[in-house]
Amino acid sequence: MTNSSASAPTLPASSGAPHGLTDGLPGPMLRASDDTLGDVAVLIPAYNGQAELERTLASFSEEAPVNVLIVDDGSTPPIVAPALPNLTVEVLRMAQNGGIEKALQTGIDALAARGFRYAARIDTGDLTVPHRLAKQRAYLQANPRVAGLGMWTQVVSLAGEPLFMLTPPAAPAAIRRMRFYRNCLAHPSMMLRIEAVREVGNYRADYRSAEDLDLFLRLMERHDCANLPELGLYYELNEGGISATKRHRQITSTLRLQLRYFNAGNLYDWLGLAKNLLHFVMPYRALRAVKRRLLAPRAGQ
Repeated sequence: MTNSSASAPTLPASSGAPHGLTDGLPGPMLRASDDTLGDVAVLIPAYNGQAELERTLASFSEEAPVNVLIVDDGSTPPIVAPALPNLTVEVLRMAQNGGIEKALQTGIDALAARGFRYAARIDTGDLTVPHRLAKQRAYLQANPRVAGLGMWTQVVSLAGEPLFMLTPPAAPAAIRRMRFYRNCLAHPSMMLRIEAVREVGNYRADYRSAEDLDLFLRLMERHDCANLPELGLYYELNEGGISATKRHRQITSTLRLQLRYFNAGNLYDWLGLAKNLLHFVMPYRALRAVKRRLLAPRAGQ
């Protein structure tokens, strides 16, 4: 169990000649293999932010080689895959910017076509912890009913300072019960079974800016979702991210999902509905201030 006062690691900028997308030409295509992590691929949708993307990729530290698929959602200039030790990177270029929902849907389909079994999510600017992929794959191998597996998340500022820790429940039953009351599954920390994701309809744009919750709810109708109760991700709190700039759209989509899946016999569904309505009227900065105060590490912890 990781202490909530953990700080984000400082990572060097990557170097070396780029490979992947160059002058509009595709680079080598990923293929699943029989290596320890050969059936796992990291899936990153990216729109600009080349430097942040390189820092995210540099945070991966595994014993086995790591496969990465970057879906470049119409970046200008195009995203270029950096050359990093132990990483094989493919950039899949979208013809135009279509939004994260379309980028993720395209990425899942591409990984399925390449023979991968698991997709490990992370977003540009976030950092992972060593051996995250191996731990998540081992859990999914041992628990075939689980289609999505997250981990605890340390939220940090753009400067890397720890703000608060997200420690959602681990058990599938608790996640189902509290799915609307709190963020039980941190999307950038998830490893997903690609077959299960496609079985329930893949990512979709029906609930804009809440595409992750939409997918998780559909997965939990047929499968389980769980968390490893240990630190797996450093999540960069970006005031220009979706949660800030598209907040009302995200809340509206979440409310629509809450009404669709509402269980009147579950107290947490009522509490989650009230909480989301409060979020709708509360200013974003005020909400962040309250969350930091409630979740910040206490003295002596």
